[in-house]
Amino acid sequence: MKNCIRLFCCLLVLNGCMLSFIHAQDLTGIWRGHFRSNELAERLTGNYDDRYKMEVQIAQTHNRFQAITYSYKSTEFYGKAEASGTLNVQTKKVLLKEGKLLEVRYASGSVCIMTCFLQYSKLGNDEYLQGTYFSTNADDSTTGCGKGSIFLHRVAETDFYKEPFLEKKEKEMLARKKESGSVKKSTATIPPVIISDEAAKKSSPKTNLVKKAPVSQPVTVRPKSKGPEPVQGLNTRDSTIKISQPQLPASIPSVLLNRTNELLKTLTVNHTSIELRIYDDGAIDNDTVSVYYDNKKIVSNARISDQPVTVHITVESSDYPHQLVMVAENLGDIPPNTSLLVVYDGEKRYEERIISNEQKNIVINFVYKKIE
Repeated sequence: MKNCIRLFCCLLVLNGCMLSFIHAQDLTGIWRGHFRSNELAERLTGNYDDRYKMEVQIAQTHNRFQAITYSYKSTEFYGKAEASGTLNVQTKKVLLKEGKLLEVRYASGSVCIMTCFLQYSKLGNDEYLQGTYFSTNADDSTTGCGKGSIFLHRVAETDFYKEPFLEKKEKEMLARKKESGSVKKSTATIPPVIISDEAAKKSSPKTNLVKKAPVSQPVTVRPKSKGPEPVQGLNTRDSTIKISQPQLPASIPSVLLNRTNELLKTLTVNHTSIELRIYDDGAIDNDTVSVYYDNKKIVSNARISDQPVTVHITVESSDYPHQLVMVAENLGDIPPNTSLLVVYDGEKRYEERIISNEQKNIVINFVYKKIE
């Protein structure tokens, strides 16, 4: 009997592992967005939009995937390439590397092959891949073509046609999903093992049979809530934070109290005067933001675009970090609210890409450290 029970438990554990694997993160599908060079000179001096559109179709098996990339910009450039990559299921970091060029058309310049380092994240029902890339000349891999940033969003439909390998993979996933649903249903109907009173007496003749009270279900004890639950998603970011109590003014803006405030990064700066430039990091789609610094509004309902919204802050020595909070006032025409924050600390320059919505604000801490 003991061996049977152990076997039964092992089967349940194995079944649970299979279901966990089936429902693990899968990048299979269509991802669309843009990439751009790190060079901001053209963006700052004119109306030229240096972004290239990009679509990636992915079919994942275990932690590896096959892909096709499309890169295009009006009539200036079009390229299609084979690609492959890997997903780290623990960190959700993604490596995407282009290989053979399948189609290419361009008016001038050279053709480059990209290697992308991306981070998977999820905000509500929306899924994203964002990160950086470096590129090399397609004809000479020793010659660099520059580097920059990428932002991709999972979408339902392609701008081109769905690749055969993706259609095949989606059919396999659908069949597996149906099969796992039937397995779950069948395991739920397995009857419990019941030992009769007579069998129990035979196994323990000298022991009086005692009827046990029903075992209570375990109770999960949670600490008293101190605010909204953290938003899961970008695992490169720190956990949800609570604004430091000693810095709170008598009246806190309600938008900071009623939304989740997620810490993106803590920046240590060496100058007391810091310049901030805020851009729309996605399609220019009427995204609007407000910015609070130490709980005081310093930017109000600003529409962001490829031209910067510029503001200066003072970072002084303090026992607590100075806190900059980016608040999405709307989601634009294409949710969510996406922005690029560029921080100038003297000669140093930092870039932070921000994804927010009407439930979550993004916080950046500033700490002053004097140059020795």
